[in-house]
Amino acid sequence: MSRLNKIRESMKKRNIEALLITSSYNLRYVSNFTGTTGLSLITLEKAYFVTDFRYTEQAASQAIGFEIVKNSGPVYDEVARLVKKDKISRMGFEQDYVSFSTFELLEQIISSELIPVSNLIEELREVKDSSEIKIIKKACSISDVAFSYILGIIKPGMTEIEVANLLDFHMRSLGATGVSFETIVASGIRSAMPHGVASQKLIETGDFVTIDFGCYYKGYVSDMTRTIAIGEPDAKLKEIYAITLEAQLKVIDVAKPGISGSELDAIARDHIASYGYGEAFGHSTGHGIGLEIHEGPNVSKLATKKFVEGNVITNEPGIYLPGIGGVRIEDDLVITSSGNEVIVHSPKELIIL
Repeated sequence: MSRLNKIRESMKKRNIEALLITSSYNLRYVSNFTGTTGLSLITLEKAYFVTDFRYTEQAASQAIGFEIVKNSGPVYDEVARLVKKDKISRMGFEQDYVSFSTFELLEQIISSELIPVSNLIEELREVKDSSEIKIIKKACSISDVAFSYILGIIKPGMTEIEVANLLDFHMRSLGATGVSFETIVASGIRSAMPHGVASQKLIETGDFVTIDFGCYYKGYVSDMTRTIAIGEPDAKLKEIYAITLEAQLKVIDVAKPGISGSELDAIARDHIASYGYGEAFGHSTGHGIGLEIHEGPNVSKLATKKFVEGNVITNEPGIYLPGIGGVRIEDDLVITSSGNEVIVHSPKELIIL
């Protein structure tokens, strides 16, 4: 079933005759449009893509199956015209992406009843098809190659920012269009900061260095973390590395369709807690990735949804000890019909440089 037809089936369940799509991620998912200006109106019979003269040619080549509508005035005036023309009585809008001022405007000019909608397209995006998985695997392979490159150049005396910049530029040289998020390089006691964005700190002998990074490739992301040692690390750091790796591998052993995010989270969390470090693991075990770096389904205490084939999730337990240092090890997993496939291939045993 095509994406448009899946959306229409969900629209029918919510008793709406049209859906206004304004999220740039959802627009790309639905129409393949990669420009920065446009919106879509999906009805039960038609699919409109509205954009201005700068993007009409691009939209025509990318949004196959859509009627391209050029707006010369306010874009929502064009939406109002389409709603009136097609006699739409109930129009859904993406409540998480429409500001209050835009909603007030829509109320004034749209002739149909406005129905707030949340997660209609996002839920469809959670299940990746084979073409999406192929692209995500390529993004992961770029990250793998970039990590190998960094292992060959990182050394004491470099700043965290220097390492992050070299990593980012190298991913671009391999075909990435950008980074998934601001690259994290946290060394020494800063590695106890789960989101320790790269700083001017100098990397020193004996430091653990946590590197959390990823890239965009053809609109989809990768997300991986490795923690390495620059010189011989403290025994306590070696201990928590081993525990974190065991937890991470346990998740890989059991991730499959039918298990919930909370059950998978408990696998890693209970293992770490059994060694007395439960309070040192404060974030969730993982999250979905795709067009966005954080999307469903989640792997957390509150995630009751069960995984299905085609979900792509991260597996990233960690232990963080303030004043000492921390560890996180992260892979991306594709949920398959019988289990999972790990699509990050960088080594996970402790690397001491």
